[in-house]
Amino acid sequence: MIVVDHQENRVNLTVYGEFSLADVREFEELVNYKIQFGGTVDLCFNLLQMADFTLDVAWEEIVFTRAHANDFRRIAVVTESQWIAWSAWISQIFVSADLRAFDRLEDAQAWLDEE
Repeated sequence: MIVVDHQENRVNLTVYGEFSLADVREFEELVNYKIQFGGTVDLCFNLLQMADFTLDVAWEEIVFTRAHANDFRRIAVVTESQWIAWSAWISQIFVSADLRAFDRLEDAQAWLDEE
């Protein structure tokens, strides 16, 4: 299950339990709308409560990231998992955004709030 919160130029995603393909599609729909009508956006992925994700989610993330290589300014990934942090770092290959991993949500939000 996901909870999505969006502001003018930011989309915040919190994942609870398993991150499913349906969740990803819901997130992508909102982000596509924000990009279409507002230009580049910042993303904040709060994965602290994520239990698991499926292989199709991982693949969709790669496809989506490549399709939007220049549409994000900053991407914050909040996780305590070294595996997730490492995979986020690998994703940076596909985007021009500044991507950083954090272990505290407050730190990620503070970074995204910087001008």
